[in-house]
Amino acid sequence: MPQITQVGRVMVPVADQDAAIAFYTGTLGFSLVADVPFGEGERWVEVAPSGGGSALSLVPPRGEYQPGRMTGIALVSRDPRADHAELQEKGVDVDAELMGGDGTVPLLFFFRDLDGNHLMIVEAQ
Repeated sequence: MPQITQVGRVMVPVADQDAAIAFYTGTLGFSLVADVPFGEGERWVEVAPSGGGSALSLVPPRGEYQPGRMTGIALVSRDPRADHAELQEKGVDVDAELMGGDGTVPLLFFFRDLDGNHLMIVEAQ
C-alpha cells in the first residue's frame, strides 16, 4: 500500500503568479510558503491558510489546465457570513447569497479569484 498520509497541496492555474500571490495573501490572508525557481525560467509558488492544512500551488497554465475553472477546493471558515461580507466589500467576485446553513448542509458560498477560478468557503463543522 502507498504511504499517503494527507493532501499536501492542490494546484490552481493562474495567468499571473505575482497577481495571484497578492490576491491569496492580501485578500484571503494566506501565507506565502514557497516562491522558488523551477524548471526552465518558471517558479514554484505555494500559499497556505494561516491555520495550516493543504497549500495551494499557483501554477502557470498548461494545455487544457487553464484558469477559470471550478477547482473543487473548499476553504473552511468559522464565520462564512463575515467572510462573505468582507470579500464583497473588497470587491471579490462572490455569490450574491450564501447557501446551506439549515442544519443538514453547512453554510457556504462560492467566490472567484482574479483568474475566475471557483473556490468555496464553507462553515467549519
